[in-house]
Amino acid sequence: MHLKSRGETVFEGINSILLCGVIVICLLPLINIAAKSLSSESYVLAGEIFLWPKGFSLNAYDIVLGSRRFWDSFGNTLFITIFGTLINTMLTIFAGYALSRKRLRGQQLFMFLFIFAMLFNGGIIPTYLVVKGIGLLNTLWALVIPGLVAPFQMIIMRLYFYNIPDSMEESAKIDGASNFRILFRIMIPLSMPSIATISLFYAVEYWNSYFDALIYLTNHELFTLQIYLREIIINASSVDINNMELMMNTAQESVRGATVVAVTLPILLVYPFLQKHFVKGVMLGAVKQ
Repeated sequence: MHLKSRGETVFEGINSILLCGVIVICLLPLINIAAKSLSSESYVLAGEIFLWPKGFSLNAYDIVLGSRRFWDSFGNTLFITIFGTLINTMLTIFAGYALSRKRLRGQQLFMFLFIFAMLFNGGIIPTYLVVKGIGLLNTLWALVIPGLVAPFQMIIMRLYFYNIPDSMEESAKIDGASNFRILFRIMIPLSMPSIATISLFYAVEYWNSYFDALIYLTNHELFTLQIYLREIIINASSVDINNMELMMNTAQESVRGATVVAVTLPILLVYPFLQKHFVKGVMLGAVKQ
């Protein structure tokens, strides 16, 4: 049994205090927003809400969830998140597997190009002109296609595939398995932690997509949740709702808070189920070589 020295104990204690401080700093704004979204107008306008709601009210959520534009934006965000994550994950798996094979000619050149693309990009205006030139402006695909295959995620997959023993692939080839069969029957099942990791990266990136939507979309019917949230933060009265009396009796700060909660809640609910794979995939992809 290893006995910790006094220095190790002090170091761990300081780390624990610092981490607890970071957790508090991150959670306080979220708790405050959630408390305001659940409080009545009078307490919110009086500035009496900090960590606990007062005068419990769901009016703000009735306004947000009763808005047709919210559900349109939700559907658009769900579309780009699902299709973007699926397409990106498959292309990243293909690229990572190909670049992990030692027999691939020009492997170093391809890796250089991926890393170069990760460090440098073409800029906003050239990218916009390319998207416009291929006819993707004012389409949801403009938020999906330009960001296909992130180099960082590809490197994670490549490292994972690279460290799978070659003997498994050679045995499968002796049995007559093709490259696609080896990939789908051997490599992918063994790489599920890493695949879960990059899928979570992609899903969060698409769900939080804001800047691309701001540049490429002008049609309000195609706006994502992040653009909708921006409009609500700027002016909460811009939410469309039939019950104007409900809107008049609800503080705009509560509406903003309810919108923030509604936008972030799906990711917060999904992450705990993928956390185990996420941590494992990142560690294995970073340590193995």
